[in-house]
Amino acid sequence: MRPARALLVLFSAAVLLLAAAVPAARAQEETDREEEFSYSLDAENGPAHWGEIKEEWSACGKGDMQSPIDLSSPRVSLVRGLGYLNHSYRPAQASIVNRGHDIMVRFEGDAGSVSINGTAYYLRQLHWHSPSEHSLNGRRYDMEMHMVHESAQNKAAVIGVFYQVGAHDAFLHKLEPYLEMIADKKDREEKVGLIDPRGARGRASVYYRYMGSLTTPPCAEGVIWTIVKRVRTVSSAQLELLREAVHDDMEKNARPRQETNNRVISMFRPYKPSKH
Repeated sequence: MRPARALLVLFSAAVLLLAAAVPAARAQEETDREEEFSYSLDAENGPAHWGEIKEEWSACGKGDMQSPIDLSSPRVSLVRGLGYLNHSYRPAQASIVNRGHDIMVRFEGDAGSVSINGTAYYLRQLHWHSPSEHSLNGRRYDMEMHMVHESAQNKAAVIGVFYQVGAHDAFLHKLEPYLEMIADKKDREEKVGLIDPRGARGRASVYYRYMGSLTTPPCAEGVIWTIVKRVRTVSSAQLELLREAVHDDMEKNARPRQETNNRVISMFRPYKPSKH
């Protein structure tokens, strides 16, 4: 084979490999086009119809490992081998974005990572849903934060944190001026400078773990979910600020619970020796 032809073949092979890799890389990314779907149960583009809107969203209707789910005690197994949720978060430059269906803090620098089963998942963004999407023994909380991570292999891992109305949240308090600037202004984005995600994550050590999906289209499966058991508080004013992002006459932006389908739900709780 002539050198020029050999180079052409190699180049063509590289292009095909890259083209094949792109859908996989994007498969676990949420859509940013909120006008394409709705949280209204009665809407033609509501949750029950997400899987019919686009072929690439078919998992929303046909998937059997969908999120969110109810973390029901009878289904939960204590697995101490999961270990502590080790993270190495650090302050990073960030922007706050009104995506229409939620408010998102997007990290533009290296905000650190969390280690799961020996793999590093890097923090990309966090956002809020109200009411909570997951439930604990049937109870839904006032709000749920999702910290979205991605590995070098483009796999997703999400940490969920519950909130109930009470004292104001210190992490959100720092964002309030920017929330007011972008509230009810779709696609509005403001730079917020350095944001320390350690203030969002908190120090709780007890958590639930299961395999699920994104909770917005394309509802891609294979997402590692970690739901922190400790419930944080958010003031009613802060909750209202975040709800203003959902500007299509709805007061919620939470997907209905999905079938568990006999999935394993594990729980990690540090061992505390009994006192004698």
